[in-house]
Amino acid sequence: MRGNIAQLMQQAQQMQENMARAQEEVAALEATGSAGGGMVSVTLGGRMDCRKVRIDPTVFTDPEMAEDLVAAAFNDAVNKINAASQEKMAGATAGMQLPPGFKLPF
Repeated sequence: MRGNIAQLMQQAQQMQENMARAQEEVAALEATGSAGGGMVSVTLGGRMDCRKVRIDPTVFTDPEMAEDLVAAAFNDAVNKINAASQEKMAGATAGMQLPPGFKLPF
């Protein structure tokens, strides 16, 4: 019985280390979302921090369209960061069965 607890504790420690490493990798991620055929692009870091926005000057002729394109590019970048983050976290919890809807990090 003691061997099982020790093994379980060792596995928990390993998973904690894997999660910390995965969180560092997620923080270092960078993704660029674009909209309007590349007329607007937004670059986000892994912690959803905006690092760069590029807007083609021709977009400013229609302010409403510019607003829509910036929002779409931002959402595209967020989706890319989320997908990469889930992939990194899945690697950290490989082999561990998590309940449906359970999301990491906490």
